[in-house]
Amino acid sequence: MTARILVVDDIPANVKLLEARLVAEYFDVLTADNGRDALNICEDSQVDLILLDVMMPGMDGFEVCERIKANPRISHIPVVMVTALDQSADRVRGLKAGADDFLTKPVNDLQLISRVKSLLRLKTLSDELRTRAETARTIGIEDVLRLGEGRSEESAHVLLVDGRASSQERIIRALKPIAEVTAMSDPQAALFEAAESAFELVIVNSNFEDYDPLRLCSQLRSLERTRFLPVLLITEQGADEMTVRALELGVNDYIVRPVDANELVARCLSQIRRKRYNDRLRASVQHTIELAVTDALTGLNNRRYLDNHLAVLFKRSLIRGRPLSVLITDIDRFKAVNDTYGHDAGDQVLKEFASRIRSTVRGADLACRYGGEEFVVVMPDTPGEVAASIAERLRMAVETVPFTLRDSGQVLNVTASFGISSRIGTVETADQLIKQADLALYAAKNSGRNRVVAAAA
Repeated sequence: MTARILVVDDIPANVKLLEARLVAEYFDVLTADNGRDALNICEDSQVDLILLDVMMPGMDGFEVCERIKANPRISHIPVVMVTALDQSADRVRGLKAGADDFLTKPVNDLQLISRVKSLLRLKTLSDELRTRAETARTIGIEDVLRLGEGRSEESAHVLLVDGRASSQERIIRALKPIAEVTAMSDPQAALFEAAESAFELVIVNSNFEDYDPLRLCSQLRSLERTRFLPVLLITEQGADEMTVRALELGVNDYIVRPVDANELVARCLSQIRRKRYNDRLRASVQHTIELAVTDALTGLNNRRYLDNHLAVLFKRSLIRGRPLSVLITDIDRFKAVNDTYGHDAGDQVLKEFASRIRSTVRGADLACRYGGEEFVVVMPDTPGEVAASIAERLRMAVETVPFTLRDSGQVLNVTASFGISSRIGTVETADQLIKQADLALYAAKNSGRNRVVAAAA
């Protein structure tokens, strides 16, 4: 894993020690001996993670962290505070300042490297969201990025997996101000519950007498529905091997017993906020894909999607020796609708026409707006005669029920023409299949409209 890490410490020996450990893992290391220089480096260079000392002259690490997290240009950079302080109040202060973790000197090598790699994996997700945010601003779809906003103050839903009723009660009481907690003692039952419910964090307490808690952590990372669900592990003091293995398995954070309530709340809030942030990422990815392949007016797939997917279906049809048919339909005299009633009325007719296509074709069929008033339906595993019967059913659905304009109440009688083609020996490409259907549509238009014509074999 290559990344650039900034080490900030006013003691040269500490800098050299951390630098040597990180370089041995093939990280690129930058250094600074004061907070102001660190902020300048973050502004001027690509930094993937910051190891930040707390006790520095002038500007201490808490202030540096607060300034980093307050600056939108660099707030996405993970910060690990590294200090000799070992009080819970100091850890809580660091986490409230926006730090992503808090390591105590002397730093355990395994925990350091495991924590760095874990945070860098999370940063990859935030980097993708930032890139998509810039793209969205460029193409004018900022609303995509607002999905999930406004949830930061909502009470979270947390699953606690804990083998002891007494510790369950303490943790539930500590988290009551920020979360609704579901507590379970059976790890396998908890796994199913996590997969079936909308939790934002799982807390796994390692206090089971006859069960390895890392097994549950591994299973949570293996299931598709819980792969991105944050996991916080509660461990015993000195359980370094378990902690390192947990981080390598993908556990997001850990806290050591005895659990300080304030630190627990701070660490949980950090994971919940990151979960909501990453949920926005995945929602924006999905929404951006939909925008790219969906016709905005009708909600059907657009021509870009058709061109790509038809090629896949055609190749599959060839390999499997299965039939494949294409229907092209065009609204008859649609220009007259626009000229007489206006383009808003034309849009309403297109939307209703698309709705009738959607309700008539089968679930396995692919319906697309081809352009203007033309639509295409691709029908896998469908011979020509079956495709023709589907087209006739759609033709009747259009002709027999008038179209009513929403604003004026005007009733329009609309008809459509249909061309059908099927993959046969003479059709060697998807483009030829479309061309044949288009010629059949042209024939339907020339022979009087409001009819279905199949391409000649």
